[in-house]
Amino acid sequence: MSHILGGLLKWREASVIVVAVVLAVYFQIANSSFLFSNDSVQNLSQFVAPVAIIACGEVMLMIGGEIDLSAGMVYALAPFLMYFLAQAGLPYPLAVLGALAGAALVGALNGFVTVMLDVPSFVTTLGTLFLLNGLTLTISAGTPVEVEAGRRLAWLLGRAGYAEFAWALAIVAVMHFMLRNTRWGLHTIAAGANPTGASEAGIRTRRLKVGNFILCGALSGLTGILEAFRIASIDPTAGGTHIMFLAVAAAVIGGTPLAGGSGTIAGAMVGAIVLGILNDGFTLIGINAFTFDLILGAAILVAMLFNIHIGRFRRRLSVS
Repeated sequence: MSHILGGLLKWREASVIVVAVVLAVYFQIANSSFLFSNDSVQNLSQFVAPVAIIACGEVMLMIGGEIDLSAGMVYALAPFLMYFLAQAGLPYPLAVLGALAGAALVGALNGFVTVMLDVPSFVTTLGTLFLLNGLTLTISAGTPVEVEAGRRLAWLLGRAGYAEFAWALAIVAVMHFMLRNTRWGLHTIAAGANPTGASEAGIRTRRLKVGNFILCGALSGLTGILEAFRIASIDPTAGGTHIMFLAVAAAVIGGTPLAGGSGTIAGAMVGAIVLGILNDGFTLIGINAFTFDLILGAAILVAMLFNIHIGRFRRRLSVS
């Protein structure tokens, strides 16, 4: 029994998966349609998908000791870039690629200012957050617009019921493999755990960080575009700090510390599922959004305390 328990504790995502299963069972008992209703499961997937995709980018940054507070504003800006490129005459597929390039450019700007000018990422992306919010409201005149793409592209990019969740699963799988099995991912972990040692070992830590800012910007922009196709409308007030903080919360609940040096993409996905279960579960049993924020805050604190103590236990196990 102790051997099994020790094995579970070594598996980073195990504790969060247990929490997700317990919550799902509780809400299923409280409301029988929670997991056995297609509408309920689809609502759950549509909450989880955007949080999980942005969390992938945030995890890569947080492992390196950085954070992107502007992700939610890139989420809001990218669909408008796509819309205006399409209005200028580009076919929608090219407009989507152009918008993703614009989102990646914002990430590159964040990375350049943070790494090359030695500005803390918190300050850099806080400034970008307000800058992009003002830019989006200005170019949109604060008015929502409709997405007028062809039906096939629209269904592929979010209109189909589980399309966005399928994108999230694919991105999580690719990012998980990249973090655990490629030089880029392993160097990101090494640079976050010991920046000085990593630099002395020849790892280009600055290039890694700029690359991860670009990745986070592109993923945030993609999420905004998927959401725009899903609801067939682009809202300048969508996204913002709410979606960004949910993504950071998913990463933290999934075991990624803000101090950097460790973290998993799969853990962030499970963290997003936990948040989705809490959100949908509370809605189904009639508890309001204020209580959700209360539980979310408590969950983050408990997750951080739990991760700290489990991390110490893992280190003792590895020594023994």
